[in-house]
Amino acid sequence: MTDLLDQTLGNLACSVPGATRVFRQYRLDFCCGGDLSLREAARRIEADPQHIADALLALEPDAEDRDWRSMPAGQLIEYILARFHERHRDQLPELIRLASRVEQVHGSKPGCPNGLAEHLWNMQQELESHMLKEEQILFPMLQRGMGFPQAQGPISVMRYEHQEHGNALQRLALLTNDITPPANACNTWRALYRGLEELRDDLMQHIHLENNVLFRNAEAPLAASADEAQRIGVTQP
Repeated sequence: MTDLLDQTLGNLACSVPGATRVFRQYRLDFCCGGDLSLREAARRIEADPQHIADALLALEPDAEDRDWRSMPAGQLIEYILARFHERHRDQLPELIRLASRVEQVHGSKPGCPNGLAEHLWNMQQELESHMLKEEQILFPMLQRGMGFPQAQGPISVMRYEHQEHGNALQRLALLTNDITPPANACNTWRALYRGLEELRDDLMQHIHLENNVLFRNAEAPLAASADEAQRIGVTQP
């Protein structure tokens, strides 16, 4: 139990099949906030970390969950491109259309997410620019086996932009009462929020696989060099 509580969310998301489902249930940020321990992340949302650890221990294996940490970078990149890049390009235009419709028809009603369509449009522009940088610059570098130090600059940019995507998801939650439709919401409104929930889940999983697996593997030689330098510095008289 103690071991789980002291591991980072990012490591648990990689090593415990189904952990991301539990983290989403508790609204724990395992992608951009993946460096926090489970204990600290639970404390920040005023949740009982033992309850979350118990939920992780109770998970049943799922064939869809896999540990990508030992997979070749090229294989993970192909999965990210097919599962997330293409998916986001399908999701956002339809979500913008639905949001515009809801705002036009229900803009004067309490709880209407006014400003959501514009926010989603901004997310689409930022995400498309981000994905193109990965597809045209970073991913080809990693597929050719280029990691530290050549890919460090592009990875740093992508990590920063991931944090911006996380901020955009927080703004989305504020606009939509944490993606919770009011009791009298019409079918279009409910369809919009179902789609937003899927977008949030997909984008968090997308960022997690890049930050905590793909980028971390590429940075492994840098981390190993730092550890070795520290070891030498400690042992030298």
